Amino acid sequence: MYENEFSSRLTALRMKKGVSARDMSLSIGQNSGYINHIENRQTLPSMPVFFNICEYLGITPKEFFTTEQDDPAVIREITDDLNKLSQEQLHCLAVIVHGLCQ
Repeated sequence: MYENEFSSRLTALRMKKGVSARDMSLSIGQNSGYINHIENRQTLPSMPVFFNICEYLGITPKEFFTTEQDDPAVIREITDDLNKLSQEQLHCLAVIVHGLCQ
């Protein structure tokens, strides 16, 4: 992922969470303009700060880079719940999902 894509992805995920760049910056222990600097392509976070960003967003680093998922936290929650279902329940749900996708 290139710098432009990184900043765009961060912006999209932050907006999906419904928080301002300022609030996010302060919540991860940075100065109030930190996230704006990343989103405006002026800087990139260090690895420890990137992990803090992911934790704040409720996603894994892998999910951050999986750009084809608009809401990776919801996808993970659904996947976690799917793992609790029986084979019969999974089959029924697969039929429903297939019908919704057509």
